[in-house]
Amino acid sequence: MLRGGWQRFSSSDWGWRSAVGVLSFLISCPLWADFSRVGQLQDKGFAVSAEARLLNADAAPLASIEPMSQLSPASVTKAYLAAAALERFGPQHRFTSQLVSSGRVQDGVLRGDLIFEGGGDPGLTTEDIWRLVQRLQQTGVRQVEGALVVNQWRFGPVDCITTDRCDALTRVANAYSAPLSSAGVNFGSWCANVAPASVPGNPARISLCDGQSLGTTIDNRVVTKPDNSGTEISAERITNADGDIFRLSGQISTNARARDVYRGAGDAAEVTAEVVLGMLRQAGISVRDGWRITSIRPPGDAQRLAAVDSKPLQELLLRIMNYSNNYMADVLALNLVEPPQVQLREAGLALERYAESLPGHGPLTLYSGSGLTTENRTSAHGINVMLTEMFHESALFPSFIAAFQSPANGVMRFIRRGSDTFQHNVMLKTGTLNQPFAVRAAAGYFRTAQGRWGVFSVLVNGNASTPYLNWSQVLDPLTKDLEAMILAN
Repeated sequence: MLRGGWQRFSSSDWGWRSAVGVLSFLISCPLWADFSRVGQLQDKGFAVSAEARLLNADAAPLASIEPMSQLSPASVTKAYLAAAALERFGPQHRFTSQLVSSGRVQDGVLRGDLIFEGGGDPGLTTEDIWRLVQRLQQTGVRQVEGALVVNQWRFGPVDCITTDRCDALTRVANAYSAPLSSAGVNFGSWCANVAPASVPGNPARISLCDGQSLGTTIDNRVVTKPDNSGTEISAERITNADGDIFRLSGQISTNARARDVYRGAGDAAEVTAEVVLGMLRQAGISVRDGWRITSIRPPGDAQRLAAVDSKPLQELLLRIMNYSNNYMADVLALNLVEPPQVQLREAGLALERYAESLPGHGPLTLYSGSGLTTENRTSAHGINVMLTEMFHESALFPSFIAAFQSPANGVMRFIRRGSDTFQHNVMLKTGTLNQPFAVRAAAGYFRTAQGRWGVFSVLVNGNASTPYLNWSQVLDPLTKDLEAMILAN
């Protein structure tokens, strides 16, 4: 069997032992270097678009099934986003969030509003806000004679274009449907920490991760159970006229570890306002008039008081791609369009323009950068054109491929399957949707037995009458089909 993957294939030490292993495999196991196994999903009513080809070769694809067919790529869309963002900004680009004001600072008093100007940072966290407030404190500001104004003039609130995000305006049981804002923090979500009480039968101890003064109500229905009773927690955020309610129910054992639970907020900018105001209070900076939100650009005479930069783009892409973070992806996509008040379809059009600039790509439709909509459409061939283009971008490719997952070491456990050949010689991005129909997609790079690079893309779409599609039904045949291609080349 092939082992060692990316390292072993890069040199001539393939060696006698490895060659014997491959030869033994070829003799004992007939290989079909095509997508015949993946293609069996067509017999069950699923639409399939698939293509695999070697790079630096003008030959026909190694294998294909309807390679030009337009299907939903789900989160494989994020590979387009990563490519377009690297091309536009470069791997070391950082997004800046800042505190500005038109008022003067006299004797520690800011005479005017304190404006938090969101910089569209997809990964802005509480830690970043605390660093920002500390820098304000270092300027000598101790009092604000005005309000904290959270400014989302670049984009926000962003119109919802998917059922998930529209439903999440009033109720949500996940974090990935969080609302979008250029001034969002903590991925537009509330976080609650759930810990057991010391005595069984008592309610669990629940606190907000960023401080109890935040503007959401906790509805605690979690009961503490005896040791080793198991922990099962369900949570949802409900929004009514009084604001957000974080409702948690279920049970937690007395000997269980505390755990954090995230749910999308009703308004991402409101979360930011609460977090920034809480941090200001902790730093001893009082704000006379509370907070408000605006989408109007700050005055031209506003001066910077403090600023904080995001992680470099290449690090943001690791989180976007590895964890398939939809909030981060769509915020990054919105940054591709010149403000003000950018909407998701405009971001999708920016991604379309990038893809259309690639020779031979073919048609596509992208409504978002996250892939959180089945209206996104592309083909296996188009994805491979984009992957090939990035392979030849020598200054960008290291940052691009680093954001893909190795099945042997990836953070998503469901991809850790197949033979050593597949696990150690493939880098991939997956995509999953269940509503209104099933989507399972995978695309990425592979290295062959002779050390050659290849690209592959597989899109599988169901419809209203097809059965539920779990990942094993797609990945198990895909691992065998790719393994055959790797060993045969």
